[in-house]
Amino acid sequence: MVARARIRGAHTTRRTLLAFYRRLRQAHGHAGWWPGATPFEVCLGAILTQNTAWSNVEKALAELERRGLLSFEPLAALSAEQIAPLIRSAGYFNVKARRLKAFLDFLGREYGGRVEPMRAAEPAALRRQLLAVNGIGRETADSIALYAADKPLFVVDAYTRRIASRLGWIRGDEDYDEIQGWFTARLPRDVELYNDYHAQIVLLGKSVCRPRPRCAVCLLLRVCPRRGVRADGRVPGRARLDRAKRPA
Repeated sequence: MVARARIRGAHTTRRTLLAFYRRLRQAHGHAGWWPGATPFEVCLGAILTQNTAWSNVEKALAELERRGLLSFEPLAALSAEQIAPLIRSAGYFNVKARRLKAFLDFLGREYGGRVEPMRAAEPAALRRQLLAVNGIGRETADSIALYAADKPLFVVDAYTRRIASRLGWIRGDEDYDEIQGWFTARLPRDVELYNDYHAQIVLLGKSVCRPRPRCAVCLLLRVCPRRGVRADGRVPGRARLDRAKRPA
């Protein structure tokens, strides 16, 4: 008896994944991610973007820059209570201030307050270090490792789950590490590819493959099986979810 594959697209090939990427890259060009002038700013953005839109993160980063705090020394000198009101626009600002402070303490203790030395660490070891920092989960750790430290760790987020499941590659409810392993088993282990591949997924997820998708304008329409999406473009259960989110 043949065991059922734990992940839906077990037979999806490297060729399929690279063809998907090339189609997006040809349409949009290189995404130029992660937004951030320095590796340190990339790290701050990766923490601040938890559970909020990037536009809110940009406002918080702009406020830190306006106050001359977009570098390690001046920001690390502040307490979490002092940081919190400066990042209010990012949402959950008290929680995120504590997370930023925990990261700053880690960066100062392990790497002398500089992100660049992280690049000398072994990828798995760096990931373990980051995951030990309060408030840094797998997606945030991998974002920092990939975009700030140039480590070949593929980032999985809500866009990745949504798009890959609609393409029939995965179910969408798999564990983070299982989805990450599925991609890394099929893609060349290349930092630049992982970087732009994830960025292209995010761009597609924001503009077209939304929770309620705009399939009619999607450049993948002819090849996407649209799993979980009805013929009229609606997602079963989505209307009920939207109603539940409306304020009383």
